Amino acid sequence: MIKLDIVNAVLAKLEGAGVSRVKAEQAVETVFESLKNGMGRTQRIELRRFGVFTVKPRKTGIGRNPRTGEEVNIPPGKAVRFKPGKELQGLEG
Repeated sequence: MIKLDIVNAVLAKLEGAGVSRVKAEQAVETVFESLKNGMGRTQRIELRRFGVFTVKPRKTGIGRNPRTGEEVNIPPGKAVRFKPGKELQGLEG
């Protein structure tokens, strides 16, 4: 699934409401920007019945270049974690 599929789902859901494709794209983009901005400030984002996004610090480490075998320092950073809600946990893949 890509962003366009989400926009099309919004359009299908609001078909009789007179929502244009441009407005649906803007709405989807606004939601994604809000999520990205919240994660950028390392905020916990909880979407009820869907799941929780958290940003956790990642430790520095030492990796290895698979081609040369040379050791490479991996700088500390941040990692986004997702914990699915109860409704998503019940899905069978």
